[in-house]
Amino acid sequence: MKLHFISGLPRSGSTLLAAILRQNPRFHAAVTSPLHPMCLALLRQIGPATEHAVFFTDDRRRRILSALFDAYYDAGQDQVVFDTARLWSGQLPLIAALFPSARVICCVRDIRWVLDSAERMHRKAPLQTSALFEHDPGTSMTVRVNSLMDPTKGLVGAAWTALREGWFSDHAAALIVLRYETLVASPAMAITRLYQALDEPEFAHDFNALSYAEPEYDARLGMPGLHDIAGAVRATPRQTVLSPDVFERFGNLQFWLNSGNNPRQVDVI
Repeated sequence: MKLHFISGLPRSGSTLLAAILRQNPRFHAAVTSPLHPMCLALLRQIGPATEHAVFFTDDRRRRILSALFDAYYDAGQDQVVFDTARLWSGQLPLIAALFPSARVICCVRDIRWVLDSAERMHRKAPLQTSALFEHDPGTSMTVRVNSLMDPTKGLVGAAWTALREGWFSDHAAALIVLRYETLVASPAMAITRLYQALDEPEFAHDFNALSYAEPEYDARLGMPGLHDIAGAVRATPRQTVLSPDVFERFGNLQFWLNSGNNPRQVDVI
């Protein structure tokens, strides 16, 4: 099978992208898979930290880790698999060692609207607690935002940090940055450019009849409807639910928009 990755920021179009790609019968795409944490956990077990390290060469480690993907997806020779995890963008050297031709599609969005979207989803389920906030029902909006932006454990902060690491790394050529703003405003153009970057033949997608959902997964997170996609791709202007001070605090984090700050010439759609 041919393997690529979907990474980047949460609430930035990765589920929408998966819903679009799934229309192509050769493509497999979905929400976050368990393979990223499985890979790292296995790497620790077969690395120098354990007594069994003497039994493993780098070549054996490579075969074992890549076999995880073959076993999990069991895809045909002509299939293209897109594995999704927020932190893959911080693991470009590992991806290059396992799958040298793989690309990492990083979905991005103005951080302020990422936080706004997360807060909206939290408020849509007032009778439930969310795993995103350690199931604490008593936090304030400011506390929730600060939690999301934590660079080590925060859903948004950790993903943003991983993306910056990949952006400035020696393996940045593997990245394709896909802006949410482009995807919802011009889906046909965005997907055409993505196909070109992936060297895939064109496919006639229907951007007016998308359908995707993961109700059980969302229920376990305490955020029903988190990954629901239905109907047409469209941009929907709205007023933020964040307070003005919080909204303005995160206004300068879109490093991918600064052409002078792109030393590796990463593709930005």
